[in-house]
Amino acid sequence: MKMSLLTPHVYWAQRHEDIYLRVELIDTQNMKVHMHENVLEFSGQGHGAKGQNDYQFSLAFRLPVNPEVSFKSTQRQVSITVKKAQRGWWDRLTIQEKKPLFLAPDFDRWLEESDAEMEIHEKEENQKRVKVSRREENGRLSVKTIFLFLYNLVQFLCFSWIFINMTVRLFILGQDSMYDTFHTMSDVMFFCQTLAAIEVVNAAFGVVKTGVVPTLIQVVGRNFILFIIIGSLEEMHNKAVVFFVFYPWSAIEIFRYPFYMLGCFNTEWKDLTWLRYTAWIPLYPLGALAEAVAVVQSIPLFDEANLFSIDLTKSIGVSIRFSHFLYIYLVLMVFALTVNFRHLYKQRKRRFHTKKRKAQ
Repeated sequence: MKMSLLTPHVYWAQRHEDIYLRVELIDTQNMKVHMHENVLEFSGQGHGAKGQNDYQFSLAFRLPVNPEVSFKSTQRQVSITVKKAQRGWWDRLTIQEKKPLFLAPDFDRWLEESDAEMEIHEKEENQKRVKVSRREENGRLSVKTIFLFLYNLVQFLCFSWIFINMTVRLFILGQDSMYDTFHTMSDVMFFCQTLAAIEVVNAAFGVVKTGVVPTLIQVVGRNFILFIIIGSLEEMHNKAVVFFVFYPWSAIEIFRYPFYMLGCFNTEWKDLTWLRYTAWIPLYPLGALAEAVAVVQSIPLFDEANLFSIDLTKSIGVSIRFSHFLYIYLVLMVFALTVNFRHLYKQRKRRFHTKKRKAQ
């Protein structure tokens, strides 16, 4: 019986150097894969969307590719890898703008360009961790490793002290403990947040591979709330909002810093990793909300004290009040929250998406 020629379902994904194609054909036989003048031609017999038939397709790639094609046929599918002639990111796969009907994204392997860069970064980080591990096996700890471990250890101990003390005081004293948070916790919190400036320097000079902008936003934002909004106004010291600012801050850090401590020695604890990349989801927005409430509560106090305001009435007849800046700051907080939330989400996606692929 003569079989009709049909087109199989083909799914594609890309990286900066490769194109990945997945052809949905079961038990493929008499398969031919050929590249000619930047056009990939495929034919084979197998069980596809239209049952057992002969299937074929051709793809004219948008940009030049290497003529050598690697492919592998399994019982469930055919996997084809094509090397790009020049490293880069394509906005589409084929030379024609309208994609063929049989072609669709392979969402199991699909990454946006920024995510693909993160994947490369992850591979580089793994290679570096392997090198660090080898050095440590030989008993040669680098100064950088010791410095980062000690920094994270100090921050972990300090934030743990804050979190445990606030929790214990809340259970013993109840709501009354909230109004005394600044007087009992501020010294250690001042120390922690001053020390956190090191993280911006580390990111800027490449001591640790992380984004400079998200790190700068978090450190500067927290220090502005701590030192200016809360610390500079005595009336703010007795407000319950201080408790709701300090508590999420410390809760996030008691997972983050021990994760980094273990990372210094290329070690990972599965539960801690999950907490480090998950605990921020409820805690980060709650902390940001508490910070916004603190700013709103401080505005009439700054107006009353006339603190940080600039009197220019004699020169230009205008007085620049600090409260005007705080209204702008509230708007900027929304932007900063969006940037950092997106950064943290991408970190989580990269971590667990990578692990999921390895498990498969």
